[in-house]
Amino acid sequence: MIEIRDLTLRYPGVTVLEVPELTVPDGGLTYLLGLNGTGKTTLLRCVCGIIAPATGTVGVDGVPVRAHRTTPATLGMHLNFQAFDPRHTARRHLRWIARARGLPVGRVGEVLDTVDLTSVADRRLAHYSLGMLQRVGIAAALLGRPRTLLLDEPLNGLDIAGILWMRNLLRRLADEGACVLVTTHLLDEVERNADRVVMLGEGRVLTDRPLPELMRTLGPGETTLEDAYLRIAGPLAASTIGGTL
Repeated sequence: MIEIRDLTLRYPGVTVLEVPELTVPDGGLTYLLGLNGTGKTTLLRCVCGIIAPATGTVGVDGVPVRAHRTTPATLGMHLNFQAFDPRHTARRHLRWIARARGLPVGRVGEVLDTVDLTSVADRRLAHYSLGMLQRVGIAAALLGRPRTLLLDEPLNGLDIAGILWMRNLLRRLADEGACVLVTTHLLDEVERNADRVVMLGEGRVLTDRPLPELMRTLGPGETTLEDAYLRIAGPLAASTIGGTL
């Protein structure tokens, strides 16, 4: 579970995030939506302790997150598909992460099987496709059998088979009790698979509710999650569509 209270993050002259309260529950798949630059990745980095907020608290599975200190043991994350040494193989990369986090190296083979990379695990990452690199990142996030999992745009670069695989994996992890928080721009996939939807706009939470409840708010002429998003995001989405941002 992720619990955020009274969180603000400021850069000189601008407030980047302002989240008075947000709880992401266990046993559910929550999608974090928003236009580019609205603070989605920044919020994930605050949860991981990579960025220190100006005020407020973040807790993961009941443990306070302290910025720039040890990552909570129950937290797994994949925030950047480019965070690899291209000279390494997938197996070597995962072994390095396991040793750095004090995890059993034997777990590497298990997560390679989970993400279906065992047959290419000894190939250098420089020769991996974007979709394959996404799978390596997810494997790294799963090394510690996390109770809470953060994934930033994990669907980018996946083909149809990869998206189906990802959909089933996220659903299985949530159904097994994990707290799963995912950012994406693929609203069709969110509508297929989400339990809960959080929308950000200009660093603020615009809505936070179960997907079925959100879909019940659709008005006349609205039929999809995209319709709900455009209504809730309002001028922010309209200005982007119009090319002014």
